[in-house]
Amino acid sequence: MPTIPALLRGADPSVSFEFFPPRDDAGEATLWEAVRRLERVRPDFVSVTYGAGGSTQDRTIRVTGRIAAETTLRPLAHLTCVGASVAQLRRVIGAYAAAGISSILALRGDPPGNARGEWVAHPEGLDHAEQLVALIRSLGDFAIGVAAFPDMHPDSPTLEHDVEVLVRKADAGAGFAITQMVFDADRYLRLRDLVAARRDLPITPGLMPVTNLRQITRMSELMGTPLPPAVVSRLEAVADDPAAVHEVGVQIATELAQRMLAEGAPGVHFITMNRSTATLEVYENLGLGVSR
Repeated sequence: MPTIPALLRGADPSVSFEFFPPRDDAGEATLWEAVRRLERVRPDFVSVTYGAGGSTQDRTIRVTGRIAAETTLRPLAHLTCVGASVAQLRRVIGAYAAAGISSILALRGDPPGNARGEWVAHPEGLDHAEQLVALIRSLGDFAIGVAAFPDMHPDSPTLEHDVEVLVRKADAGAGFAITQMVFDADRYLRLRDLVAARRDLPITPGLMPVTNLRQITRMSELMGTPLPPAVVSRLEAVADDPAAVHEVGVQIATELAQRMLAEGAPGVHFITMNRSTATLEVYENLGLGVSR
């Protein structure tokens, strides 16, 4: 089976889905319903995030292991430095390997309790994602992904600094990157081109079909990802009609994906929020199933 970096360099666009860890058993049932529906379109890989500030780590690891054991899907395991010593990180990496998981997304992670707070490393842990990449690389033959920030990382002074960080992650052993959710195709393409001038690193845009204006506004604030005025105005124009918000959100996501794929993006990473309907509508609009 080709690795994720090899798939992202292939002729056909890659398709992948991202889920978040459920907080309780009811949430887990909703997650598995979405997993099973999205499994039918045979994505190249799926991932399960950590909760804010590294919370839900145990559930994330368990759900990722279940996906590996009970489905036909290839899981991309998330791993952050938050609240973990190097010894603990080694154990988690070993647990992933024992579950047959060979792809890991290496992230520094956000400060616990306040995503925009000051980052403080575990006294026996790691301080940067590139260090985590190097640790994973030293422990096995993993395909390692990292995060990319088209709108700049909230702690970054300049876009050029973000590019430098991505290059260092690649130098440490990362083979691909996935962006935060993209709402401005030009910003994704700008970052992609700046990195490509220095390093061969496939960068897949993260795409989230907006079906709830209040939710996406809150997520945007937490992640430091600005919503372009053109996107906000289209959604606010139908804010009183949930069905229309859904329809417009799908339209916006479809338009963004079409533009980025036409400009050479290696694929689309759908941020599903554990719901399958809007994701599948965008997927079908793009005609991605034709070649799969």
